[in-house]
Formats: sequence, structure tokens, C-alpha cells
Amino acid sequence: MILHRAVPNLTAADPSTGHGFYTDYLGLRVDFDLGWVTSFRSPTNRHVQLSLVGRDATAPENAQVSIGVADVDAAYAEAVERGYEIVHPLTEEAWGIRRFLVREPHGAVLNILRHRD
Repeated sequence: MILHRAVPNLTAADPSTGHGFYTDYLGLRVDFDLGWVTSFRSPTNRHVQLSLVGRDATAPENAQVSIGVADVDAAYAEAVERGYEIVHPLTEEAWGIRRFLVREPHGAVLNILRHRD
């Protein structure tokens, strides 16, 4: 599997607040803000990114980490083949990603995704 990035997802009661800590203090910029999730990225290193998540808009649980992959369909098929718990099925989301959520062996939920081309 080819991984493109890993982004920590911090749980936040209201991800639309407290942005100054990330923008002014840490020097990140808002990459996107969907209301229920806000993602921040470094303006000088696109691989430095983190997200604040309130309540996932379509999945039953929040993911602790988002993992961008080259082939999300193959990643999903392999997760199913290995018998991993699929928390949210492979879905084409309205905000431009194809993703699924899978539980790793220690109980954390991972958001495995690919951005639309």
C-alpha cells in the first residue's frame, strides 16, 4: 500500500473555534473548514497537517487519524480480506474524498482516504 500522508484528528467540542492557536501561534493556515471538521496545514510544508473534528458528518465514529493512500479501493479490499472491522463502508463523500473507516487492533479508528482527482 502506498501512503501519501497521515493526519492526526483532534476531537473538539466546536472545531470552528480556537483557530488563532493554530494559525497565529503555530503558523498554520486553514486548509478547509466544513463546520464539523477544520483542517490546518503548514504553508511551507504541505505534509504538516492536523484536523479538529467535532462529530463526523457521515460516519458513526470519529477517526483519530486520517491516512491518505494511492488506491483506497485496494486498501478497502485488503482490510475486508484481513477481517478488520469496517466502521464506515467505502463511500464517495460529498466534500471530495473516497474513504472508509477501519478499526485497528488497539481500538483506534483510522480514516483511510483518497482525494478525488
